[in-house]
This record gives sequence, structure tokens and C-alpha cells, in this order.
Amino acid sequence: MVNTPITHFLFDLDGTLMDSDALHHAAFNTILSRWNRSVDVEYYKTHIMGASNAMIFNHLFPGMPPSEYQPLAEEKEQLFRSQLDQQVAPTPGIERLLDHIARIGGRSAVVTNAPRANAELMLKATGLAGRFDTLVIGDELERAKPDPLPYLTALQLLGGTPGQAVAFEDSSSGVKAASSAQVWTFGMLGGLDEARLRAAGAHAVIRDFNGQALWDKIGG
Repeated sequence: MVNTPITHFLFDLDGTLMDSDALHHAAFNTILSRWNRSVDVEYYKTHIMGASNAMIFNHLFPGMPPSEYQPLAEEKEQLFRSQLDQQVAPTPGIERLLDHIARIGGRSAVVTNAPRANAELMLKATGLAGRFDTLVIGDELERAKPDPLPYLTALQLLGGTPGQAVAFEDSSSGVKAASSAQVWTFGMLGGLDEARLRAAGAHAVIRDFNGQALWDKIGG
């Protein structure tokens, strides 16, 4: 049996292409301090990592209408963007992988629940702007992660099938979205440990894009 070549590469952004969790965590706690509240690391990993702002604020403020939490969400995102340095180191090995994709004539997408303004700024800060074929924003679709729709949309835009693709995710929400789209999913170690990534549906786990399991899979 001949394996289908991997030609389509789908990347989460926060925590996958760059380590941004500490900045997001701090921004949420700045907002919550008005109510003398804060969230610890475990809450952040369980309820915030990879989730859309609608899901996050519905959990933080049950019953609050969107007209009230949306300004808070935008303020939080502005706080996050203000903390981004002009140049942020991307996850090790990503340039190597992007060079491989270019060499084989592959296609790539960033698939994120981050607002577009955040995503574009993060890609610029990491020096990765312009390196991907398309950018899919979960909140601009009918359903965001953990629904598979963002990944299915990326594949449609790239003209690929799940069997031709691999995905990279660091959160339970993201892993569930990618694996539910029937895409082979690498869990990225960082915020979550291997057990939690695999429980969410990760097929393999790597720490960065130099991981041998990745290169064994794609044949680079």
C-alpha cells in the first residue's frame, strides 16, 4: 500500500507558531482584576487555550450578553497586541518546515481562533508574514474550533483532502478540531502535556518543528 504524500500543512498560531500563552494569560487577568478576579494556569489551559472569545467570556461571565462582553474581549486583545515585541522568535524548526513545503510545491494555511488583527500582527512579529497560502479565522466562520469547520475550510481553500494533510495544534480545542476533520494531528508540547494532547485526539506529539516524528511522517 502506497502512502499518500503529505502536501498540505495546517498550523494553529498561538502556542504553535509562537509562544504567546503568557501574554494572553496576563491580559485576561488584567481585565478580570476589575472584579478582583484572576484565573490560574490550570484554568487557562482548560478553558482559554485555543477557545474563541465567545466561548471564553461565556465561561467567565455566564449569562452576560455579547453586547457587554465584546468590548471586554476587544480590550483584552488590544492589551495582548500592546505586549507583543516588534520581533518575536517563532517556534524552532518552522523555517525549515516552510522551506520544505516550498521545495515540494506544497500548500499551507494558518488556522486560528485568534482575531484577524492579532493573527496578522503575530505573523509579522515572528517574521512569518507572507509564508502561508491562506489565513483562516475561526470567528469569521459559522463555527470556530473545536468544531472541524475551520480546518475543513482551510482544506477547501487549498484544494486538498484530509489524507494529504497534517495539522499542528497545542490546545485540546484545536486538536479536537483538526482530528475531527480527519487530519493527522501533531500535538505541540508546551502548555499541555502529552497525555492531554493525546486524550484530545493527537496522533503524535512533538516539541517543535524539528521533531523526528514529524520528519518521519512527511518524508523530509
